Amino acid sequence: MVATSLSPANLILDWFDLNQRSFPWRATGGENPNSYWVWLSEIMLQQTNTTTVQPYFLDFIKRWPTVNDLASAKLDQVLHAWQGLGYYARARNLHKCAKIIVEEFNGEFPDDEKKLLSLPGIGPYTAAAISAIVFEFNATPVDGNVERVMARLNNVTKPLPLVKGELIALAKNSTPQKRFGDYAQAVMDLGATVCVPKKPKCSICPCKSICIGFKAGNPEKLPQRSPKKALPTRYAKIYFMRNHQNQVFIRRREEKGLLGGMMELPSTEWSVQHFDKLEESFLSIGIVNWKQIPNSVKHTFTHFHLEMQVYEGVADENTDISGIWCNLEDLDKQAFPSLMKKVLKHAMSYLKI
Repeated sequence: MVATSLSPANLILDWFDLNQRSFPWRATGGENPNSYWVWLSEIMLQQTNTTTVQPYFLDFIKRWPTVNDLASAKLDQVLHAWQGLGYYARARNLHKCAKIIVEEFNGEFPDDEKKLLSLPGIGPYTAAAISAIVFEFNATPVDGNVERVMARLNNVTKPLPLVKGELIALAKNSTPQKRFGDYAQAVMDLGATVCVPKKPKCSICPCKSICIGFKAGNPEKLPQRSPKKALPTRYAKIYFMRNHQNQVFIRRREEKGLLGGMMELPSTEWSVQHFDKLEESFLSIGIVNWKQIPNSVKHTFTHFHLEMQVYEGVADENTDISGIWCNLEDLDKQAFPSLMKKVLKHAMSYLKI
């Protein structure tokens, strides 16, 4: 589109020049954006806020200053450093992507949106963000912040996710023919600091004079969302097993699926059936004196709740199972997801160890 002085793009860019946020991954003062930093930050920021991400980002670039360094790291190291950010498939894909960048692109991120989309963990939003911010291509990344700004500017009253395509089209149509990287970051900053979900700061918004949602008197209600379905609950039995050296048995989950590649305490399948109906196949491997630990451990994922009943037992001397025995003092060195940390804390608190 051709921007006018009162176009959203010009108003937002003028505001951004005076109010842009400072982040360790963001280029300032005429610097060229660091493609590795932009990519790393965008992957970390998926489903996570900037306050949480910043210390993780700084830790990663200290451990692995370049994409070549990250590609050379062991997956265990990356997963361990990722602990607390959640959605561990992102960490696995981050590692895979780094290897491909080094092996197939000589350590340089491709300046082509289609090639970026072919890489593990890079979807339309991340590919557009890298294209705009790093390479100054005409690309429009659309995240929740951008959706909210577009819905309010245009008074889009239909609910998400049904209206997502319309909001993407509005965002693309609002992108100016200049400063693509700045504009992408400007809309994100506006949505994160002014056009916020609750109690938007309309009085200081640069687009107040042209915002149809504001004029309609209902900006806080936008974008509307379809009612959420109640999350189902799954159940499992999970086993805290020690040997006579007081080591704890742990094992690695399969690379695929939820929490893939992470370390875990063994458990039954996560079932829609309650504990009493679950198969207890793990009890047949030579463990004695199994005892149920009072109270269950609960954890919520994006699409379901998980309720776990924890059992503790001591291994027979002849127990032969696939996994590792870990010293108590070394448990914090393992790549456990927060779910398993909850279980460990629950068991160890009960057993006073």
